[in-house]
Amino acid sequence: MRRPEFIARQASCPTGLLGRFLAWIMAAETAAVNEQALALLACRPDDHVLEVGFGHGRTLARAAAFVPAGFVAGIDRSEAMVRMARHRNRQGIKEGRVAVQRADSAQIPYPGGCFDRVYAMHTLYFWPDPRVHLQEIHRVLKPGARFVLGFSPKEDERTVVNFPATLYRFYTSDEVQGLLAAASFTGIEMVRSRVASRDIVFGIVHRRA
Repeated sequence: MRRPEFIARQASCPTGLLGRFLAWIMAAETAAVNEQALALLACRPDDHVLEVGFGHGRTLARAAAFVPAGFVAGIDRSEAMVRMARHRNRQGIKEGRVAVQRADSAQIPYPGGCFDRVYAMHTLYFWPDPRVHLQEIHRVLKPGARFVLGFSPKEDERTVVNFPATLYRFYTSDEVQGLLAAASFTGIEMVRSRVASRDIVFGIVHRRA
């Protein structure tokens, strides 16, 4: 079923009561694929982790559980999602193990080479120029770090036709692999999965020294 454009716009940057309501729905819809992303990250207990586009904030909390001696940061463009994620992660924030802020991945508010793991789920479609965002993610990764980019591929036509092209831009797996390579990522591996009758591809990459 094709999503109305005003609903799709909320997925890009949730606002107000509708945005919060949709975030609760998305939390349920994306739980399984987010767990897969965390498994592919292969976090170590003391890793510093960044989530790009955290939305409801549940996955931030899950990531924090994987790095009890580390640190988890999250950035999102939506002020409504920042408030939701801060409430959900209030204990981790109080303990200094989690940080949540409003920011765009085109200009990540962290110095270069400070994260061991970065992941971004279903954000690629909304980046006007993916190269800018991927280069920023590359900048904040430590040598040998791991980045997981999860997305629905253009090859899955049943998914693509349900989202308005005015707001979503889908890419083939090969196109995403090319974007990652152009942003200087190496060791690129494309892993295809199927969750809730939808194809999901994870681009797993390593920034080497």
